[in-house]
Amino acid sequence: MPPPEPVAALVRWFWIPEWRIAPGRTSRQQIIAFPACNLVVGPAGVELAGPTTRLSHRDLTGVGWAVGALLRPAAVPHFTPDPALLRDTSRVVELPELHRAVVEAMDGTDDPTVRHARAVAAFTDWLAATIGPPGPEALHANDLAELVDTDPQVLRVEDIAARLHVSVRTVQRLGRRYVGLPPLTMIRRRRLQEAAHLLRTDPDTELATLAARLGYADQAHLANEFRTVLGFTPSAYRRESTPP
Repeated sequence: MPPPEPVAALVRWFWIPEWRIAPGRTSRQQIIAFPACNLVVGPAGVELAGPTTRLSHRDLTGVGWAVGALLRPAAVPHFTPDPALLRDTSRVVELPELHRAVVEAMDGTDDPTVRHARAVAAFTDWLAATIGPPGPEALHANDLAELVDTDPQVLRVEDIAARLHVSVRTVQRLGRRYVGLPPLTMIRRRRLQEAAHLLRTDPDTELATLAARLGYADQAHLANEFRTVLGFTPSAYRRESTPP
C-alpha cells in the first residue's frame, strides 16, 4: 500500500500479509528482499529487519498477520546507527505505542480493507510524530536508492555518482550509513530481482537476451549470480515458477 504523504520520504510502501494455515501444516515463503530495512509490527511485538544479501524465507504456521513498512534510507538512522550490523538478520525493538496502535487497528474489524487502512493510518501517525523531516543528506540517500531501484541504466557506482553529481566516495558513504550495503550490492540485488520477475512473468524470455538487458557480461554471469545468491539456476527458477 502506498505511503500517505506525511511519510512519503520515510516509507516506500506498507505491506500487510495475513495467513491461516491448517493445523500441523507449514507454508514456507521464499523471499528475494529489497536492499532496505523493514520495520514490522506483528501480534507479539515490533521487529527491525536489516538489508539482505541472499535468499531468505519465513515459515508461516497457524493464524497470523504482519504490518510492515519498507523504509526509505532517510528513516533508517532513527532506528539504528549502523544498519550494516543488521545485514541478513533482524532484532526486536521496543516500540510499545506503535505496537499498541497497529494491533488495535488490525483487531478492530472483520473487513480486511478497513483494518488495513486503519493499520497504515496508525503506523503513519506514529512515524510522523516520532521522526522529524529528513535533512538534505538523508533525502540524498533516498535519491540514491530510488535511482538504483528504478533506472536499469545504472550498472556501476560511477553511474550513481554521475547522476547525483557527487563523488564515488559520497555514494559509498550514503550507502553505508543509510542502507547498510555497498551501492554495488544494491545494484546487483536490483538486477537479480528484475531477472527473477521477468522469468516469472515472461518465461519465454531468452536467458542471453535477459542477461544483456540487465547489463550482465553474458548469460554465464547471470547464471552464476543466480546460483550464488539463490542457490539455483535461472532455468530451474523458471521451471519452478511457471504454472504446469
